[in-house]
Amino acid sequence: MENKIFRIADHNIKVELQGPWTFKKLTAEQEALVARLRAGEDAGVESVPADRQEQLAVNDAIMGKVKMTREIWNTLNASEKDAFRHSLDFLQYAPFEVPEADDFLFTLTVMGEPLDTSARDSWERVVAVDNVLPYYFGYAFPGGTVYEYFPAPGILAGHFVLSDDARNGRYYPASGIGAVATMMQVNTSLMIQFTFAAAPRGTLLLHSSVTRHKGKANLFFGVSGTGKSTHSRLWHEFVPGSDLMNDDNPVIRVDGPEITVYGSPWSGKTLCYRNVQAPIRALVRLEQAPENRIQRLSGLQAYASVLAACSSIRWNSAIMDSIVRSVEALAMNVPCFRLECRPDKEAVETCRNAIE
Repeated sequence: MENKIFRIADHNIKVELQGPWTFKKLTAEQEALVARLRAGEDAGVESVPADRQEQLAVNDAIMGKVKMTREIWNTLNASEKDAFRHSLDFLQYAPFEVPEADDFLFTLTVMGEPLDTSARDSWERVVAVDNVLPYYFGYAFPGGTVYEYFPAPGILAGHFVLSDDARNGRYYPASGIGAVATMMQVNTSLMIQFTFAAAPRGTLLLHSSVTRHKGKANLFFGVSGTGKSTHSRLWHEFVPGSDLMNDDNPVIRVDGPEITVYGSPWSGKTLCYRNVQAPIRALVRLEQAPENRIQRLSGLQAYASVLAACSSIRWNSAIMDSIVRSVEALAMNVPCFRLECRPDKEAVETCRNAIE
């Protein structure tokens, strides 16, 4: 069994792989890039707004990612094809890898065989995410929760079984599912397990894009399609010295009045996996509008605005209580704003003048 240890926002997690699964080996160029990202350097990856999809290929090239094609596949021998089918690409986690640790937040094991679902009739559904692919459904059973993943309607990718205390997780790929689909679901499983396990320790994931300027972080969030990545990109274009820390799911830790945001392996379409941290300057909720204007939020407005952007576990009252406490601390200690804006330079100037 292979295993690796990762430290995310100062929490240690372990990932174990049962055979036939193995960790994909990095190229020499990727190893050099990972060393820079581990040190917190900026690799030059830009955010990927909806109107900048060409950036995906640019980012892939920066990260040394090569997509499998039929032409490449036909050049491989049988053992090379088998290795590809079972090699899980943990490049996004590599900047957070550490050689050893003795205090683990949790362990996730990728199993070699599918889950025995003979007791499925006793599962009780507690969550359904079926508005965007990949779909997943969560079911409670004595001792834990089991999640089913569907990368396409009617196609089962696998199951993730999480213990009640979230310290132990097991991912079971469905029969015939290869490395690419398996890695997608393992990634989702790690996010879910991290949310559960870290919440009681004042830690949460906030769906946002994070830009750092003058040593402090600005978190831009809002409903899907609002323009979080676009606004971050505009900061990098028009504000010298600003950089991207994360573009989708940074980690926030609350330690009394000290609140810190960390880069994470979870950055959506943008391959921004930097091992960085910074105190938070401002939380900015974006709304599309014909004119640029900004308003400071306070009290219940700020709390509700931030809570809506958090990865939450509403069916588990104990975990949700922990998340609520962290959100309350955020709303009380970090300035929160609502920015109604266009995607232009003036929006950045309006925001910057208010929060700095």
